[in-house]
Amino acid sequence: MTSLILAVTAGAGAVVGLALGGLGGGGSVLAVPALIYPLGFSPAAATTAGLLIVIATSLTGLLAHARDGAVRWRTGALFAAAGIVPAAVAGALSVRIPAVVLTVAFAALAAVAAVRMLRPRPLPPAADAGAPVPARRAAGAGAGLGAVTGFLGVGGGFLAVPALVTFLAVPMTAAVGTSLLVITVNSTAALVTRLATPAALDWAVIAPFTAAAVLGAWDGKRLASKVSTDALQRVFGGVLLAVALGMVIDAVLR
Repeated sequence: MTSLILAVTAGAGAVVGLALGGLGGGGSVLAVPALIYPLGFSPAAATTAGLLIVIATSLTGLLAHARDGAVRWRTGALFAAAGIVPAAVAGALSVRIPAVVLTVAFAALAAVAAVRMLRPRPLPPAADAGAPVPARRAAGAGAGLGAVTGFLGVGGGFLAVPALVTFLAVPMTAAVGTSLLVITVNSTAALVTRLATPAALDWAVIAPFTAAAVLGAWDGKRLASKVSTDALQRVFGGVLLAVALGMVIDAVLR
C-alpha cells in the first residue's frame, strides 16, 4: 500500500468515526463512496466492507455512550429486532443488483442524509415514556431501517435517531447511543448473509480504515460535548451532498 492510499484510508476512516461517534449516524454513508472512488472497491465489495467498518465503529461509539448511561438497552434491542430479518434479506439481494443501480441508490440516500443534516427539522417532543408505544409504527420503522442497512451497507443512524425519539419515546440525550445499538445489530445481520456470497475484500485497506474510524468514534463522542450538534450536522451534511452529486455524475457519465 502506498503512503497516499494509506493517508486517504486513514483520513476517510477518521471522518466516518467522527460522524458516528458524534451524531450517531451519517458517517457510514461516507464510508462506501470513500471505498469505491479513491480506494477502488466495486460497489458490492464496498457495501460489504462498509458493514464491517460500521459494526466496529458503531460498537466503539456504543461503548462510549454506555459509559455515560446514555443508552436505552431494552428499547434499542426491540427496535433493532424488527430490522434483523429485513437487513438479512436485503443484504442477500444486494449482491445480485447491478453496480450502477447500487451506485444511484446510494447517491440518493446520501442526498437525503445531506438534506436532513443541512436543514434539520425540529424533532417532535418525545412521547411520554409511560405512554403506550405505537408498536406497528415502531416495528415498521425498525424494519425499514434494517432493509436500508442490508441493501446499501449503511447504518442509517440519521433515520434511527428521529425514529427513536418519535416512536419509542427515547430522549435526545440517549437517542444517539441507542441508535448505535440498532446500527450494530442490523449491520451484523446484513453482514452475515453477505459473507455467505464470496467477495474479494482488500483487508490491507479495510483494516487501517476501520482502525482510524474506531479512533475517530471516541473523538466524535468528545467533540459532541464541545460543539453544537447543529454545527456538526452542517459540516457533515455539506460533505455528504458533495459526495452524492459526485456519485450521480460518475454514474451518468459511465
